[in-house]
Amino acid sequence: MLWREPDVTVVGGGLAGCEAAWQLAERGARVALVEMKPCAMSPAHQTPLLCELVCSNSLRSDDAVTPAGLLKWELRRAGSMVIGAAEAHRVPAGAALAVERFGFGAAVTRALAVHPNVRLERRVLDELPDGPTIMATGPLTGGKLAELVMKELGGDRMYFYDAIAPIVAADSVDEERAFRASRWDKDGTAESDGDYLNCPLTKPEYEAFVTAVIGGRKVTPHEFEEPRYFEGCLPIEVMAERGLETLRHGPMRPVGLTDPRTGRWPYAVVQLRPENTWGTAYNLVGFQTRLAYPEQQRILAMIPALANAEWLRFGSIHRNTYLDAPRLFGPTFELKTRPSLRFAGLLTGVEGYIESCAMGLLVAWMTLEGDAFVPPPATTMLGALYRHVTRAREPKERYAPTNVNYGLLPPLDGPGKIKKDDKKALMSARAQSDLDAWLAHRTREKKSA
Repeated sequence: MLWREPDVTVVGGGLAGCEAAWQLAERGARVALVEMKPCAMSPAHQTPLLCELVCSNSLRSDDAVTPAGLLKWELRRAGSMVIGAAEAHRVPAGAALAVERFGFGAAVTRALAVHPNVRLERRVLDELPDGPTIMATGPLTGGKLAELVMKELGGDRMYFYDAIAPIVAADSVDEERAFRASRWDKDGTAESDGDYLNCPLTKPEYEAFVTAVIGGRKVTPHEFEEPRYFEGCLPIEVMAERGLETLRHGPMRPVGLTDPRTGRWPYAVVQLRPENTWGTAYNLVGFQTRLAYPEQQRILAMIPALANAEWLRFGSIHRNTYLDAPRLFGPTFELKTRPSLRFAGLLTGVEGYIESCAMGLLVAWMTLEGDAFVPPPATTMLGALYRHVTRAREPKERYAPTNVNYGLLPPLDGPGKIKKDDKKALMSARAQSDLDAWLAHRTREKKSA
C-alpha cells in the first residue's frame, strides 16, 4: 500500500461503514476504515469481526414483495458487497435471508482487509479527521467519540430513548367503525372532517383492552439499552399498570371528540394521525409500547376499527442514538456546519441492519458525487429512506427512526381502484422498474462524463 493519507475516512465497522468503505474503494477512493474493536468492545458485540450481527435471522424476509425483501433486491441491483456476502453465507430459513454469522463477518472482514484501496485501522478515535469523513458508528456511540460529535453539532442532543408508535395501512382501517374529527373540532373545516381518524371503544371494550395490555408479553430489553422513560412518552403498558382509567386520561382520552353517529363522546378512543403526505398510512397517537410484536397484532385487533388492520410497523421503545437529520443534514447527508462530515447508518434515523447498509451505500455515492448526486426515485425503498432522512418536517413534528415499509412509498397511479391484495406486488414491480431505470441513467451519465 503506497498511499498515506486517505481520500475518505469511514468510522465504524458495522454494515453501514463496511458498505460505504467498499463502495468508495471500488470507485477508486483511498479509504481508512476505523473500527474500535478489539481495542474497545461495545456491550452488543463479542468478536473483532466487522459486520457483526446479533442474530442469524437479522436480515429478515427475502421476498421482494415485502418491504425488507424489496430493499435487499434493490441493494443487490446496486452492487452491495454486504448483501453479496450474506448470500454467500446463507442458511436455510424459509423466505428469510438468514446467515451463518461468523462466516459472514469473516468474509466481509477479509474482503476489506485485502482491498488495495482500504486501510483497516483498529483503534479508538480520539479526534475527528480533518478530511472527508463518514460517521457510521451506530446506536451505541458513546465516550470521547460522542463528545466530539456533540461538539460538532453545537450542543444539539444526540442521545434519545426512541419511542415509536405502530403504523397501520390506511385502507385496512374499518371506517364504518371510526369517525373523522379533531379534538374540539380544532383544525377541522367544512371540507375536512378533522385531521384525525378516531377509533372509539365502549366501556367493556376499553376494559378488556387494558386487561390485555397489562397481561401481554413484553420484550425484555438488553441491559445496555434499558430506557429511562419520560413522562411524555410512557409505554401504554406502563400507563395501564398505573390504573384502569390511566389510558383513558392519556392517549385514549375521548374529551372533545364527538362521534357523529351517537352525538356523544365515546368512552375511550384511539386516534390515528396521517403518517405521510399521501394519507396511505396512519400513526397510532401515543401508542409506543414494549409489547412483543405478536402481542401487538393480537391486542390492537381488540380495537373494533382495527380488527382487520394491516400493520406497516409495530411500536417499540429502546435506546437508540440518532440525529435530527432533516434539521442538521444537507441533501447529501453532510453536516450543514461541517460539510466534510457525513453520517451513515442508524445515526441518520433509520432502523434495521439492511436499512443501515442502504444508507452506507448511498452516503458513499453522495460523498464521491456531491451536489451532482441524483437521489433514487421516491417509488423505491432506497429513495423512500433517502426522503425519510431529508424531508422537511413541521416545527412540532418529531423526527423518529423507521424501518422500510410501504407507507413510505407514494400510492399507485392509474385508472380504477386497485385491489388491496394486488397493491404490494404492484408497488414492488414499480420500484424494481424505477430503480433499474435510475441505475441505467447513472451508468449512461458516467460513460458520458
